[in-house]
Amino acid sequence: MSWARQIVARIYIAGMAVAALACFALSFFYWHSSDPVKFVCYLIAALLASCFKVSLPGIEGTLSMNFLFTLVGVLEMSLPETLLIGLVSTLAQFYWRPARQLKPVQLVFNLSQVTLCGAAAYGAYQLVSHYVLRGHWQGLSPLALVAAAITHFLFGTAAMSAIIGLTEDKPVAGVWSESFLWLFPYYMVGAAIAGFVSFLNRHIGWQASLLVLPPIYLLYRSYRLYLGKLETEKEHAEKVSGLHLRTIEALALAIEAKDQTTGEHLQRVRIYAMELARDLGLTEDETEALRAASVLHDIGKLAVPEHIISKPGKLTPEEFEKMKIHPIVGAEILEQVDFPYPVVPIVRAHHEKWNGSGYPNGLAGEAIPIGARILAAVDCLDALASDRQYRRALPLDVAMAKVASEAGISFDPRVVGILQRRYVELEKLARQQPVQAPPKLSTDIKVERGVAPDAGFAKAEEAPVSEPGRERDQRNAMAAARQEAQALAGFVGKLGGNLGVALGLEDALALLAVRVKRLAQHDAMAVYVVRDKVLVAEWVSGENFRLFSGLRIPVGEGLSGWVVQNVKPILNGNPSVEPGYLNDPGKYSTLRSALAVPLQGKAGVVAVLALYRAEADAFTRDELSVVQELVAGVGVAIEAGLKRGLGMAAGAGGD
Repeated sequence: MSWARQIVARIYIAGMAVAALACFALSFFYWHSSDPVKFVCYLIAALLASCFKVSLPGIEGTLSMNFLFTLVGVLEMSLPETLLIGLVSTLAQFYWRPARQLKPVQLVFNLSQVTLCGAAAYGAYQLVSHYVLRGHWQGLSPLALVAAAITHFLFGTAAMSAIIGLTEDKPVAGVWSESFLWLFPYYMVGAAIAGFVSFLNRHIGWQASLLVLPPIYLLYRSYRLYLGKLETEKEHAEKVSGLHLRTIEALALAIEAKDQTTGEHLQRVRIYAMELARDLGLTEDETEALRAASVLHDIGKLAVPEHIISKPGKLTPEEFEKMKIHPIVGAEILEQVDFPYPVVPIVRAHHEKWNGSGYPNGLAGEAIPIGARILAAVDCLDALASDRQYRRALPLDVAMAKVASEAGISFDPRVVGILQRRYVELEKLARQQPVQAPPKLSTDIKVERGVAPDAGFAKAEEAPVSEPGRERDQRNAMAAARQEAQALAGFVGKLGGNLGVALGLEDALALLAVRVKRLAQHDAMAVYVVRDKVLVAEWVSGENFRLFSGLRIPVGEGLSGWVVQNVKPILNGNPSVEPGYLNDPGKYSTLRSALAVPLQGKAGVVAVLALYRAEADAFTRDELSVVQELVAGVGVAIEAGLKRGLGMAAGAGGD
């Protein structure tokens, strides 16, 4: 946030705080309560309702049901009682199981907003009911309640939209329509419930109106489910957006593999195009489409022979005919991506000209998509100002003059006008951006393997196999590990699903230890179970087992903690780095190598299997593969056992 916006935001919050304090003080100067017991009961009900809160989409904030009791206070209580209910329930909303810690300035703003909203709603109700709906209009008294609810809605959402717009540099109207407009029906339903409470008060007694709490809870649940659905849809949209972004990056990499001169050019074109899109007021979809097209507009060059693309001179008419297909091919490629915004029309039309003399369709004027008109101008400017195979780069001023001379002929005059006014500024902006070098593709390496194609030569030489005995042993070990894993998974699975079996989970892990010993030699073994973000040694065996049995390893620390946090195995780690392993100077360990693998359940890593050897770098990658194959599915069984109370006592067993 800029310094100027910070000042304005602080002045705005300070003004609201002063107004709210004055309103609160003035109202309490005239404090009165016709029924203190009724007031206390409604206050308690409002506190309960403040716990029924939902997160607002698109912003960091929550909405609770306590606003309903502000409307009830407008109908049934005095102004100071109404304001006090609103303030106390708002404090409960923010401090009862908060999603995040509020800063003092945020608390001041929210309390000020609640006070002013309550006072405004109370004033609107009094104004409409006593001065507007007089005489024969008195039968329309529910309109006063509607006026109070609308006033509360407008004051509250406008205040929130204003502060968000100031602090996040967003248009206030956009914030209001996107994040708060959908709340209007919510307030109308709340007004209806408040009216029903008032009806019960007049005809039965205020005690009966407390029965409205169950409908309030149902309203809360309905909105929570609704917002949960919105959040799910938002997450899905973000995943789709991320997929499209990765698709764009992959396709841009394909262009780079074809034409090594385009990488920096594409980045500069994108920067120029985004700035012009902002100046021209493009919609969000048009802007996102232009962002993608600025990177992908030359994807169709994949269908153009390389000798034409890299030709260090002017093209012949025949070569130009082949070059002209690239907008069409590019559009056809991108049609398969199914972008959620109109990328394809921009790519197809980025070589069209304002006077209709371009290709491939001869579009003219505003029939050309606005994104294509922007892209055509900035693409030409950067191309003229960059080195090409057939010419040196022109000075930027000269390049801009050439583009300006084509305004109304090749390019949209409005686009050229903005570009001519800002090109020096945009050039500085482009130079400030770090050049995003794409990963180097292996287009110039020699692949040593595969000396003959499968369907090519009549006879191919057989490639020599290094250490055939070792590969055969590894295959046999993997096959044995799979058999052991299947047997063990079935055994422990039955154990985890049946509490009445004779063997405990400790015995199952003892069986696991025996089977691991057959396939992966080790001097010690430990199984650490995750309990409240701490790894506890639930089973140990072998040499120095007592050194492991008392360990409590925080997730993220040591070998085993790292394995849980990163869900990756460790090969030949140092056992002494486990927290607490050698804290006692009197202890000494002969173990020098560790192999640790995560045991994953359905909800994540539930345990770590660690094997230790006395020799340094004693474990091989083959042994790691065998162990990973063997323990596949064991984590799920451990997780099931733990959920069913099948706890394990750390024990020691012989080898």
